[in-house]
Amino acid sequence: MSAAPPTTRIGMIVPSSNTCLEPQSYRILGDRTDVTIHYTRIPVTRIALDDSSDKQFDAEVMRGAARLLATSDVDVIAWNGTSGSWLGVEHDRELVAQIHDATGIPATTSTLAYMDAFASFGTERIGLFTPYTADVNRAIIGSYAGNGITTVGDVALGLSDNESFARVSCDDMLPGSLGLAASKPDAVVYLCTNLYGANMAAAIEEKMDVPVLDSVAVTLWHCLKLAGAPLLAPQWGRLLAGS
Repeated sequence: MSAAPPTTRIGMIVPSSNTCLEPQSYRILGDRTDVTIHYTRIPVTRIALDDSSDKQFDAEVMRGAARLLATSDVDVIAWNGTSGSWLGVEHDRELVAQIHDATGIPATTSTLAYMDAFASFGTERIGLFTPYTADVNRAIIGSYAGNGITTVGDVALGLSDNESFARVSCDDMLPGSLGLAASKPDAVVYLCTNLYGANMAAAIEEKMDVPVLDSVAVTLWHCLKLAGAPLLAPQWGRLLAGS
């Protein structure tokens, strides 16, 4: 007997230089056959606090990408990027409204997925780990503070070339991750959809007894939640398995 067709289709808008989120999303899904993910890319190569970087996240470009995904009759569309974390949560709320107006399909972003996760799990104090430069981290910390999230410690690896983020290894992430977890935040947050933070989740949670929230996993979790589909296995972050 042939397998039943998937019941949930997720559309994702992907930064062009991202090499992590597509394969990682399917690793997180594992052997599930009820969900498929469909991608389209927009030009993003550099993360910084300047106009040339900000222009990569133009709403019209996003709407065009969303319209392409809509032709696949997806159930939800996500901008799978964390730019709203420094551009501001309201920026992403407006973006989601524009995507919905253009397609009629429910939408989210990685930043809004985090906001929903923080609210769902009562997360108020975080340890922030990014591959970004220190000034980008400061902008994120300020933006999050305006939304009730206190950053008790942060690690910025000092990178700005988006493609390079996916080359950061678990060994590179371990010392900073342990340091953040030692301060006992409500969660360690790996903020970047081109960073393999989800691979750290089980080890950090087991060793330090601190929840882990990774951008790729959180975005996928929120898409599944919006689509009414089953959520994630606990090894990708125990909080994401059942709420």
